[in-house]
Amino acid sequence: MKNIAVFASGNGTNLQAILDNIAKGSLKVRLALVVSDKQNAFALKRAKKAGIKTFYLDPKKFVSKEAYEREIAAQLKKEKVDLVVLAGFMRILSPFFVRAYRNRILNIHPALLPAFKGGRAIKDAYNYGAKATGVTVHFVDEHVDHGPIIAQEPVKVSDAESVVQLEARIHKVEHKVYSEVIGRVASGRFTVKGRRVIFTP
Repeated sequence: MKNIAVFASGNGTNLQAILDNIAKGSLKVRLALVVSDKQNAFALKRAKKAGIKTFYLDPKKFVSKEAYEREIAAQLKKEKVDLVVLAGFMRILSPFFVRAYRNRILNIHPALLPAFKGGRAIKDAYNYGAKATGVTVHFVDEHVDHGPIIAQEPVKVSDAESVVQLEARIHKVEHKVYSEVIGRVASGRFTVKGRRVIFTP
């Protein structure tokens, strides 16, 4: 069974979905560590309540992003982490970290990439008048919201709903899709060819 680490900076609703799916047995991985750059992140409280080891590290105490990430990488090595799962982690990872975990860092984005990149994806799609948006799970590379796409799930946008309602529906899809993809990637039955992620039975 693969060991995963979840990186989170905030509330940790995607983390909670992962915890719930592991508990149900539908996601067959071991959550070895929850990492945060925010001491008061509610995600850390969720992890502690579930009996999961946590690791908070203050980025302000390091001279560079790479120095900060080297400390995190050392902790991941100690916990024998195979796969890094970003779940609302509000820091852009450096090329050093991406290289160290090439095709082993997952991110979930609340839009159908390459459309609506960045931290305001749901609001941007809504304000643009998009008739459909959705969720993308991808590997992380050296560029923001850019790595090879693993899975996408479309979500139709209703003219009758608010951006808050759309956000709630997208998060519900995220909670389902992310655990499914984590399980598939953790199986190791895939290859990455250029921008394509190809799974084998």
